[in-house]
Amino acid sequence: MRLRVEFTTEPFDLDDTPDHAVVAREVVTGAALEAVDVGPFGNTAEGGAEQVLGAVDALLRRSLAAGATRVSLQVNVLPGDGEEPGGRGV
Repeated sequence: MRLRVEFTTEPFDLDDTPDHAVVAREVVTGAALEAVDVGPFGNTAEGGAEQVLGAVDALLRRSLAAGATRVSLQVNVLPGDGEEPGGRGV
């Protein structure tokens, strides 16, 4: 199963990049994920279920430890290898 994660961390700071945002960027760029897109107001990455879920775990733990007061997160199942979204397997 392939997943796409979209997330933002808060609080926002338009003048300086907050520590929690730097940590979140390090997690997704350092993970074995594909289609990583990091931006000032939203971030996305795709990959296999185990890789995405592992990155989400690290992202939540490390961003909160670095001062994030909110992490907004959405995970979508992507169709692939003839599998329909909502298919079995993780």
